[in-house]
Amino acid sequence: MSKRTIDPNTPRARALAAAIRELREEAGLSGRELSQRLGVSHGTISHWETGHRVPTPEDVASVLGVLGVTGERRRLLLDLARNAADPNWLTAGMPGIPQQLTGVMECERTARKITEWAPMYVPGLLQTPDYVRAVMSAGDRSQQEIDQRVMVRVGRREIITRRRDPVGFHALIGEYAIRDVIGDEAVMTDQFDFLLELASRSNVTIQIIPLSCGWHPGLHGPFVLYDFAESSPVLHFEHYSSGAFVPDVYDVQTYRAALDTMGSKAMSQEDSLAFLARITKERST
Repeated sequence: MSKRTIDPNTPRARALAAAIRELREEAGLSGRELSQRLGVSHGTISHWETGHRVPTPEDVASVLGVLGVTGERRRLLLDLARNAADPNWLTAGMPGIPQQLTGVMECERTARKITEWAPMYVPGLLQTPDYVRAVMSAGDRSQQEIDQRVMVRVGRREIITRRRDPVGFHALIGEYAIRDVIGDEAVMTDQFDFLLELASRSNVTIQIIPLSCGWHPGLHGPFVLYDFAESSPVLHFEHYSSGAFVPDVYDVQTYRAALDTMGSKAMSQEDSLAFLARITKERST
């Protein structure tokens, strides 16, 4: 097996590490069993799966061969391996979304802090199962796909609710997301109650940006900023059928400054939670 020295912290490299780990677990193999079948050390497999070392496309092809991965899934993962060194990552069209979701989940898992601006909806990590289901049911997805997406979305929230070293999460939410009704009033009431519950955690901050605050940088669209303990921060932009990871220093600094401006326009956490409680009361009368 060959080695290459590229940055293991690029979004593609993070997604590749997570994909290898998930495929091995799906196959029911331990890391040691996979290493024996490939003829490499157990440490090498561990480095690949934790993102400390990036495997070559040839290495990935060997892993996929042992695990019996074929077809479109094999092609996508080999493409991910060939471009792992590229710091920017843009996908367009539905085939790119599973890879991007893997990248997002790995960024969430390894982040020290996540800051999300969500102007039109409750951020994914803060959504209740019923809210997720209402969002997912709006399209033409099958019931099985909806159930799978709900399960994945809810499972991702563990990073901010776990007892040991939870990730810091700062949500800036547009007032429109609070005023709109996703599903029905019962879904929204439960969602607001859940936001109030999460906000009681020391690692979670929720602020509402009012509609009447005038212009601010967030009007250009939603985004997420991931900060890591031992690597450079990364921005993520997600759209309906495309998305992009951007680690460029200038862009990160620009959006961090935008967050400062938006924070000055937002209600305090105390006022935001009081606003949520007031809206809940208004809807129940």
